[in-house]
Amino acid sequence: MPGGALLLAFADAVIGTDRAALDDARTALAEGLSPAAVSGASAIAANFSKNDRIANGVGIPIDEMVMKITGDIREELGLNDYRSAFNTFRHGAAE
Repeated sequence: MPGGALLLAFADAVIGTDRAALDDARTALAEGLSPAAVSGASAIAANFSKNDRIANGVGIPIDEMVMKITGDIREELGLNDYRSAFNTFRHGAAE
């Protein structure tokens, strides 16, 4: 995908804590693809965060079937360690 590496670097920077890395990723994305790519990638990241926060806020649990088939990836990524994972387990989804 054209600009794939730039988009991945931007995504990593968005979820990171290094402001300078985020600024660098924005600049690289704007120069490598376009300023519109920065806006588009930012909108996608923000929308994902919004949707995730809404799901967490209302306590939407993960379906049991999904829990069963995603155990290894959730473990690898440390997703069960997030405070919001409590909602999934509280509402009865079991592994």
